[in-house]
Amino acid sequence: MSAADSSLLRPRLLGRATVNAVVAISVLYTLLPVLWLVLAASKNRDALFGSDLLSLSDFSFVRNLQDLFAMDGGLYGRWYVNSLLYAVLGAALGALVSVACGYAFDKYRFRHKEKLFGLVLAAVMVPQTVLALPLYLMASETGLVNTFWAVFVPVLFNPFGVYLGRVFARGYVPDEVLEAARVDGAGELTTYVRVAFRMLGPGLVTVFLFQLTAIWNNFFLPMVMLSDQDLYPVSLGLYQWNSSASVSPEYYPVVIMGSLLAVLPLILAFTLLQRFWRSGLTAGAVK
Repeated sequence: MSAADSSLLRPRLLGRATVNAVVAISVLYTLLPVLWLVLAASKNRDALFGSDLLSLSDFSFVRNLQDLFAMDGGLYGRWYVNSLLYAVLGAALGALVSVACGYAFDKYRFRHKEKLFGLVLAAVMVPQTVLALPLYLMASETGLVNTFWAVFVPVLFNPFGVYLGRVFARGYVPDEVLEAARVDGAGELTTYVRVAFRMLGPGLVTVFLFQLTAIWNNFFLPMVMLSDQDLYPVSLGLYQWNSSASVSPEYYPVVIMGSLLAVLPLILAFTLLQRFWRSGLTAGAVK
């Protein structure tokens, strides 16, 4: 190898080493808190405040799990079910609404369409915390405060999901296929349900995952809307327990164990559904 080739190869190797180092640091930054959470969930209260977190002694994973579901009369189990209802059902219905709206924005012509879509894009930039107080006032006027619907109904409408729905409708649903369905005598609703909806499968799953993550981690809206502990989601319930831990240290192990269990649905959802939104289900749709 000549000296010129060596001088050209050295910056490439240096750049590759730099990229690998950045990736390694990012992976460690992401995984170390998860590793700490797993290890801390297997320790008793005394070990949490000691220096032997990495040791194999004081293994109390099963005991902490039992204490978690026994604490306050099994309240954590109710919170978990509430979160599943808020997140899974809300994300499913919200994804259906968002994709249908995005499809309508892309495939139909109506007055002021782009202006209305501009309002949707503007709503994307509005933080959810800003909307919490107006939503509370609206819920108070309709008598929905401190009910399941006060948290469930607002999460059904997601401007970012509508934007993604339009993007996927433009990329996954060719106009030629819709015209062919209309020529065959299919109505607009039949065309959407039997033709377009199947092509929008990856988009629907993508919007669902975004919605699921946002609703599962939603904290401020339930805190504003709810005062009944039986209606709390996991995020708000663990926050309350963590606030009580300064007075009652027995809450520390159950909060950590509850936090570990709280991330499992998201991991499971992304693991099971990734093949749907990563694959092109409409390959060969246009003949």
